Amino acid sequence: MPQLHDVNIQSIQPLASPREFLEKFPISPKTTQMVADGREQVARILRGEDDRMLMITGPCSLHDVEAGYEYAKRLKKLADEFHDRLLIVMRVYFEKPRTTVGWKGLIYDPHLNGSFDITTGLRMAREFLLQVGELGLLAAIEFVDPITPQYIADLYSWAAIGARTAESQTHRQMSSGLSMPVGFKNGTGGSIQLAADAVVAAQAVQAFLGVDAEGRASVIVTKGNPDTHIVLRGGSRGPNFDASSIADAVERLQRAHLRTELVIDCSHANCGKDHTKQRIAFHDVLEQRVSGNSNIVGMMLESHLLEGNQPLDESNPGNLKHGVSITDPCVGWEETVELLTAAHQALGSSK
Repeated sequence: MPQLHDVNIQSIQPLASPREFLEKFPISPKTTQMVADGREQVARILRGEDDRMLMITGPCSLHDVEAGYEYAKRLKKLADEFHDRLLIVMRVYFEKPRTTVGWKGLIYDPHLNGSFDITTGLRMAREFLLQVGELGLLAAIEFVDPITPQYIADLYSWAAIGARTAESQTHRQMSSGLSMPVGFKNGTGGSIQLAADAVVAAQAVQAFLGVDAEGRASVIVTKGNPDTHIVLRGGSRGPNFDASSIADAVERLQRAHLRTELVIDCSHANCGKDHTKQRIAFHDVLEQRVSGNSNIVGMMLESHLLEGNQPLDESNPGNLKHGVSITDPCVGWEETVELLTAAHQALGSSK
């Protein structure tokens, strides 16, 4: 008889259930309260009830937890110093969507050598998030796999759905059940309508197949997520942080009877993947906000200890430079401080 199942499967490896995993790496009451408070602060900004700006900054994707923790400690100081006008949240991204192939993130390949030790990757990710939580720093992520949130979502105050997956029914359904605010990026082609449609879907009640806390296949029925919104990140036709693109996004949201608050990603196509141009988008958007555009409630930066990026050699990952991205190029720490300081000062003068 011909084989009908698992024809192209190399192996199936058991994984601890979400409940077992969370019990092994528990969140403290202090961090629980901080994450809950962080989610509410982000939601209030998105509702226009808090006039601070949301600033989501950090490495494109985190591959070195030591460098990541060094960055987190520095960012925590800025978050405390600027908290009256900025709500600073660290990008702690462990999943990297790929157009074709490549390193998919710490969860999938923590040893950076193509070994796909996902069990270790999940452990490292959660342990790092627990450290960041104990610092008192809020965290943000882009969710790629629909099962990953069961293992780490309790430690995040904001989540993104990327340009490649914003049109995915699976990710829209998942977002409708996530417990934190979720931003949908416009499509890689630049479609803002695609993201607006995603927000409508994620705010609705959804039912889909997933896993429960015991890891059993289950039917998941959601309430809908009221704190979903759009993130403008540019597209194949160019940037979309300019005033006309932002006005277009606001109009589309109004037509869909949605809130009009937006977050602008200064990286990706909004800088042509040239990290030195993130500052152009940043200052332009900041000026629009200071000039009275209250629809702009947040910005995103790809930032690391050192600027730029470096290639990953899976045969010799030990040669990587400390604090340099292995995915998208980032601005360095000094420029990060400069930009956030400029935002804090400008927002003070606008009041």
